[in-house]
Amino acid sequence: MMNMNRRQVLAGMGGVTAAAMVGLPARAQSKTLVVPTLGGAWEQFWRQTLAPAFTQKSGAQVTLDAGNGRVWSANLRAAGPQKPPYSILMTNEAFASSLRKEGFFEKLDLAKLPNYADLYPLAKKTDGWGAVAMVSPIGLAYRTDMVQTPPKAWKDLWDNPEFKGRIGLYNFANTAGKMELMLASKIFGKDQYDADAGFKALEKLGPVIQADFNLSTGIASGEFVVAPFDFGEVARLRGQGLPIDVIVPEEGLLMFDQTLNILANGPEKDLAYQYANFLLSPDGQLPLMKQFFVSPTNAKIVVPDDLKKDVPISGEVMDKILTWDWDFMNEKQAGFAETWAKIMK
Repeated sequence: MMNMNRRQVLAGMGGVTAAAMVGLPARAQSKTLVVPTLGGAWEQFWRQTLAPAFTQKSGAQVTLDAGNGRVWSANLRAAGPQKPPYSILMTNEAFASSLRKEGFFEKLDLAKLPNYADLYPLAKKTDGWGAVAMVSPIGLAYRTDMVQTPPKAWKDLWDNPEFKGRIGLYNFANTAGKMELMLASKIFGKDQYDADAGFKALEKLGPVIQADFNLSTGIASGEFVVAPFDFGEVARLRGQGLPIDVIVPEEGLLMFDQTLNILANGPEKDLAYQYANFLLSPDGQLPLMKQFFVSPTNAKIVVPDDLKKDVPISGEVMDKILTWDWDFMNEKQAGFAETWAKIMK
């Protein structure tokens, strides 16, 4: 999940027709693709920019369903794998992993996705079942006016005494909270699966400020001075004048990912592939980079000089983004949530 300040997720799922069909042939007008999208600024950008661009290429109407991974997962499970309300779903791999195991998705027909070949390796981590179309890398952000010794690594959350009691974290309900646990397990234990070591390490942090979506308010007010932040949100806050910076930690980056998945029994599967291929193309990814400072997953895209400060994670640096076993996390998350609630104060 990406930060709420940049994507105020709508509670409802009301459909919004994204583009007028003036001048399009009657045959194309009969086609409609339902596209789940995040709410707020994301829904607006899809409606005003991306959906019309796809309509221009495909001749199909686009209806947006604004929500989030939790809502879309609930809608799919209510409908069942045989009659899904969507043909395509772009969501965090944490949600996609569960739905994949439940039989909602099909393995991608790569012949229909020529742009898949141009993706960075991290965008192909699902063995052909999904394709990451958008990445918001997460580094360690800090208030430059309130921190004397800038962090260099995630371990500095434990080792730098000036951070004690001044740390912000995503809570366990957010996918980033789950990544925080797996990261601590990897750093202080044998690997990402060593949750006992991860929880022991997190407990040693002492009191932290937790949030489900919005850490921006806390760091802006000085309630805490250091926290995991995606680079795009830091760019937004810096643009508003907040003295803030973000580093690539020595141990690697986390990420908010958006994985494209094709519904095995979706009503407009061919159109869904066209849409997926569009989002994996420079025509789909460049506008998103310019609007939200996300890192393109198409390796052919070169970040222009005027965006490099706000979109620094590209090229070889993409290899520093860590990936996780979401099947493991989803299987264990109920018990992990209970433990988190007990130890994280």
